[in-house]
Amino acid sequence: MKVTQSRTLVVPILKYFFLSLFLSLPLLLLFYSLHNHPPIDRQSTDLRIRPGYASYDAYIQRQLNKTLNPKLRQIWTTRDWERKIHVFSNLFHDLKKKRLLSNQSKALCIGARVGQEVEALRRVGVSHSVGIDLVPYPPLVVKGDFHHQPFDDETFDFEFSNVFDHALFPDKFVGEIERTLKAGGVCVLHVAVSRRSDKYSANDLYSVKPLEKLFKRSEMVHVRKVDGFGLDTEVAFRKKTVIQRS
Repeated sequence: MKVTQSRTLVVPILKYFFLSLFLSLPLLLLFYSLHNHPPIDRQSTDLRIRPGYASYDAYIQRQLNKTLNPKLRQIWTTRDWERKIHVFSNLFHDLKKKRLLSNQSKALCIGARVGQEVEALRRVGVSHSVGIDLVPYPPLVVKGDFHHQPFDDETFDFEFSNVFDHALFPDKFVGEIERTLKAGGVCVLHVAVSRRSDKYSANDLYSVKPLEKLFKRSEMVHVRKVDGFGLDTEVAFRKKTVIQRS
């Protein structure tokens, strides 16, 4: 009698055990997968490309809509002209003190629009300076697409840009900087971190980690907070003089 009762108790317990094991199996598999696979690349979460471009031509046209906006160009060349030159001049003076820039530097300003950055460089003594933008603004800015810079390899000692957020292909944007920058040359970017840029931006940046990954041939020099016309972070890189082969 006792044996029969014991069997009667064991069978339901075993049924519940195997049922709970079966229901827990998906959770166990998920835990195993997370534990044995590397985490998601931070670039996929900290650098996000905005959707909505049907073609590269559509992207270029959207950028031109801002660059050619007559009201904006009027502001850039009048009200904002001296104010921005003053801010950029202070920036470049500071970079000269840090020996990241010198009067002998051959400098490029990427996405320069009407060239306040270029004028500021020239005023602080960096006379060999030029800007590129989709729309030229002679004599300060020549026509050029920052995804395909119209310059030879290792042309510049110094490159500056505050339009990283407008790059649809950040890897090409950085790749062109490293291609046209001389060994030992410096690139300084002003970016917005953890805040949404304007409606013409093509990407959103949530940390400087993706920049470190994109600059494959350069080392980070410094990161600091700035007040750069809506951009809050300055990141400086120096191109390596010797590239290690993996």
